[in-house]
Amino acid sequence: MRLYLPVTLLDVDSAPSAGSLPAGRAHAVTPALRALFPDEDDEGLEYAAQLAAADDSLDRLGAAPAAPRLRVVLAADVDAGVVDAALDDEVPSAVHVREPVPWSAVVCAHVDEPAAADDVAAALTDDDAMERLDERDLLWYDRTELGAIPR
Repeated sequence: MRLYLPVTLLDVDSAPSAGSLPAGRAHAVTPALRALFPDEDDEGLEYAAQLAAADDSLDRLGAAPAAPRLRVVLAADVDAGVVDAALDDEVPSAVHVREPVPWSAVVCAHVDEPAAADDVAAALTDDDAMERLDERDLLWYDRTELGAIPR
């Protein structure tokens, strides 16, 4: 099952030595997401789950003042047996991962470009900045490139 994990760059930096990412909230293509967008294809549904994870990454940044001000979403493939549906009617892609996600399960990352940092920082308290972020695409990085993400 493909998960979209909301993290910060501090998490990306520490996860390889820790060996895993903590259990908790993530996003995926769920039956509730499919029901919300019945005409959307799998790629569009995955993009919707990724965007929801980017919003959660922003929340994580609010609790991590030392983290670079860029949203980060890690895509990871895990066994569906460790994932429970989250009871969140407002976020139909939300799931709960019961076990830590092994670093080896991470496939790639989606990250804001460094030029977005001011809007990311402002979006923590400013709806206009959040709207500007909604217009930005996250950049894709292969798992082998995660140590070289520009900040």
